[in-house]
Amino acid sequence: MPPTSPRFLTLADVAEVLNVTVRQVYALVRSGDLRGIQIGGRGQWRIENDQLEDYIARQYARAEVPDDTHVPADDVTSDR
Repeated sequence: MPPTSPRFLTLADVAEVLNVTVRQVYALVRSGDLRGIQIGGRGQWRIENDQLEDYIARQYARAEVPDDTHVPADDVTSDR
């Protein structure tokens, strides 16, 4: 039986899943935050479904870790 979802996703597919722009997905891939491969003569990017799920899991884990160095923007005071 064929898989219910494709193994590889285009940048546009990933953008739709994450509800962001294709440019933002491209930036994630180029920075290495989201692993992808280039295929074909034009070097089109593809993201394996498992890599997308791993990225999402890492983002959830990152959100759960308390960051003592983060100061919300509305709590920043100016010395002026």
